[in-house]
Amino acid sequence: MKKNLLIIGAGGVAQVAAYKAAMHNDVLGDIHIASRTVSKCEALVAGILEKKALKRPGILAAHQLDAMDVEATKALIRQTKSQIVLNAGSAFLNMSVLSACIDMGVAYIDTAIHEDPKKICETPPWYGNYEWKRREDCERKGVTAILGAGFDPGVVNAYAALAANAYFDRIDSIDIIDVNAGSHGRYFATNFDPEINFREFTGTVWSWQQSQWTANKMFEVKRTDDLPVVGEHTTYLTGHDEIHSLSANLGVPDIRFWMGFGEHYINVFTVLNKLGLLSEQPVTTAEGLEVVPLKVVKAVLPDPMSLAPDYSGKTFIGDLIKGERDGIETELLVYNISDHEDAFAETNSQAISYTAGVPAIAAAMLIAKGEWDCHRMANIEELPPVPFLDLLGRIGLPTRIRDEKGDRAFDPAEFGETRQTRPKVRQA
Repeated sequence: MKKNLLIIGAGGVAQVAAYKAAMHNDVLGDIHIASRTVSKCEALVAGILEKKALKRPGILAAHQLDAMDVEATKALIRQTKSQIVLNAGSAFLNMSVLSACIDMGVAYIDTAIHEDPKKICETPPWYGNYEWKRREDCERKGVTAILGAGFDPGVVNAYAALAANAYFDRIDSIDIIDVNAGSHGRYFATNFDPEINFREFTGTVWSWQQSQWTANKMFEVKRTDDLPVVGEHTTYLTGHDEIHSLSANLGVPDIRFWMGFGEHYINVFTVLNKLGLLSEQPVTTAEGLEVVPLKVVKAVLPDPMSLAPDYSGKTFIGDLIKGERDGIETELLVYNISDHEDAFAETNSQAISYTAGVPAIAAAMLIAKGEWDCHRMANIEELPPVPFLDLLGRIGLPTRIRDEKGDRAFDPAEFGETRQTRPKVRQA
């Protein structure tokens, strides 16, 4: 059993994680929140206390931390006696925080793949460029490091593992579909850190097709689906984190990620991009000031956390999986629907942050209970999916299943027995 959680970050995902951790501090123990700006952490603590979200009396504290400083992070882990660290901050921090956790022998969780601020859309597989290089260190020291424990990556990986382990005999394709059918009422904004958001779409779109990496341009390939609850939406082929582990772990020839965009977003994005305002490379102004255009755009756009009070509508995220079961061509849709207003009522956040923050806390709870304390580095699909999806349903993110039997709530009993007719995902 592991106790005491250190959450690094104070943005939207960290906020949801902090609220949810407080609601389950009987399992997680002391809750500590740390970021470069301690006032943001203190505001989170105040909000949690105002909502009386702590399940039982306990420590809920704010700390100042530059998480790029490995030694400072190690010192805070030591000071707080944290045995689980969640990096809910920038993806630029992953390797620094992971290093501190390995040195301290404590569990590590993140919600997105590591990024180098100076590089965009590196050569696949992205995990192989950074996190997977520390696999042997984790295994040698018995450190649990769970990568990509948000929704996508994260829950969608668990959906894929569920299908591979307990539903299909052979999987031919996995199409991950992410649609935000909500509205925040602003002229233009991103739902999470603009710097990270834009970096996903300004480089090469990498997908896994015919068992090899395939390159496309953003907005070059699209599809239209009639989805449960949110209806018909057009989505675009996009590069994304989970493809880079699923392609290595599942043996599926086609794995693609599709994200929904409105025409207005595409138009604004295209103008910004063509003007060079989304570049991560510094430029010098006529006055001799060196600036990074992408950081300037980030500075003038609304803070994603500020969108939450006015957000309405729902999100859809799911896996459309095709393959063979008992000799018959079969299609399975595994998905979640979340509501922006419900997320705000519970955690003062919008549903995009909610869907990323809740799974990270579910992962922390499973580590604390020992079910996911695997003592090595693992992507979500390498861990047992049923307890994860079951727990998610109980703490705010219910899963639904649609196949030839109809559309129904996920029932752990239905997937309790794994099928033995095909190789399974490697699991801890």
